[in-house]
Amino acid sequence: MPSYADSNGDGYGDFKGITSKLDYLQDLGVKGIWLTPFLKSPKVDNGYDVADYYEIDPTYGNKQDFDTFLKEAHKRGIKVIMDLVLNHTSKDSQWFQEAKKSKDNPYRDYYIWKDKPNNWESFFGGTAWELDVTNNQYYYHKFDVRMADLNWSNPKVVDEVQKILQFWLDAGVDGFRLDVINFLTTDGILADNPMKDGNQQHLYDIDQSGVKEAMKMIKATVNAYPNRFIVGEIGSDKIQVLKQYQSEELLDVVFNFNFGSIPAFSAERIFNELQSMEKVMSNYPTLFFGSHDMPRMMDRLADGNLEKASALAALIFTAKGVPFVYYGEEIGMHNIIAHSFEEIADIQGKTHYQLALQKRKTPEEALLEGNKNNRDKSRSPMQWSANEFAGFSIEKSWIKVSPDFKDNNVEVLRKDKNSIFYKYKELIALRNKEKVLQYGKYDRLEFKDNQILYTRSFEGERITVIVNFGKPTKIELPKGAKILLGETHLRTNKSIIYKH
Repeated sequence: MPSYADSNGDGYGDFKGITSKLDYLQDLGVKGIWLTPFLKSPKVDNGYDVADYYEIDPTYGNKQDFDTFLKEAHKRGIKVIMDLVLNHTSKDSQWFQEAKKSKDNPYRDYYIWKDKPNNWESFFGGTAWELDVTNNQYYYHKFDVRMADLNWSNPKVVDEVQKILQFWLDAGVDGFRLDVINFLTTDGILADNPMKDGNQQHLYDIDQSGVKEAMKMIKATVNAYPNRFIVGEIGSDKIQVLKQYQSEELLDVVFNFNFGSIPAFSAERIFNELQSMEKVMSNYPTLFFGSHDMPRMMDRLADGNLEKASALAALIFTAKGVPFVYYGEEIGMHNIIAHSFEEIADIQGKTHYQLALQKRKTPEEALLEGNKNNRDKSRSPMQWSANEFAGFSIEKSWIKVSPDFKDNNVEVLRKDKNSIFYKYKELIALRNKEKVLQYGKYDRLEFKDNQILYTRSFEGERITVIVNFGKPTKIELPKGAKILLGETHLRTNKSIIYKH
């Protein structure tokens, strides 16, 4: 939300700004938008610390602005899902402010309190417990200390969540992206987690047995509205764990970060993840190479190579699964690098910077640590033009603009038929046109000579895709085959898509 388009010059993207760019998204061929958090929040963690589930954060506008945006998106055939954080709230939430007043407050059991904490750790490091001196009890926070976990074993919390879901579904949203949804504390505080080789094993604080029942409630509530969609963020790198949360009564799809978060390019690793998802996942997997939580695809996987980035795009739009594209990938946006502590806005980046200093590292070494762990490196403003602030804003930006914006922006690339923008546009148009690429099963899925090859079929039609990350090669097409994109002389970091 904050980095797409700023309509009022305050340096933050907003609903009026996004609404003004809907024609661009329609022209690109986009059929759905996932909005990162926009509810009222102190934004300790970029809005993932919700203070009020029913109020639009004034940074992004008001309910009327949201309603207008939603109406205009739907008018263009674009569906909208919203990020919803149900694991915790901000301490600024009225629920928590009431809960901390006394042990017999009606909201006390909306959160988790203990006289003596166990050994569970925060995802951000250190203990997951913080003493509240008002009543001399500890509250549980799986994430930042300013974000208190909800007590899902309290039926009142479950009722509140159902009302929240219904409120936004009634408002017209097409579904939800559920943040760290398998972290819900549904069974209360259990035993200490065991330790292995100095690391805590998260046996009891994640994937509690009641999580699936909570998901069933969420899905049943959403299913009461026609044609809605749920994608879940599951905090696990085990595909067998991901699999158990994807079904008709749980989540429609789940993010597989084994695929999406590959730290460095490897064609074989990408293929192995595709093969693993095909063998293990019972429904469609998700396909993505970028998000707000990882370095940008252009730098992490494509090594700054536009042809390589286009080849990776060809894969996610033609392989079996639901593709997600992080804003700016269609113009090849790069990471931004912080050159001072002040330029690191993200919690993790600042924390690692400070920890590095405590370990007696130099400020320069600490800055490297901060940049390494700073998720904000991928969140710089969308580059619309060569104007100041990349056309994102007329006055300022909440975070620095990438220095290459004058040459790398939408206005420039839309004039170049050979640009990465047009590659994305062609691929999206092809996927939208060909049902095989939307619904087809794999007839083959192979890795050969650093090429990823697959054939998909649906209702008697077949499409084959070859993405070549190896040496240039000549492709012999089957008799009667029709090339949809690409050419038979397949150069390195190129793809060919043909129907036969």
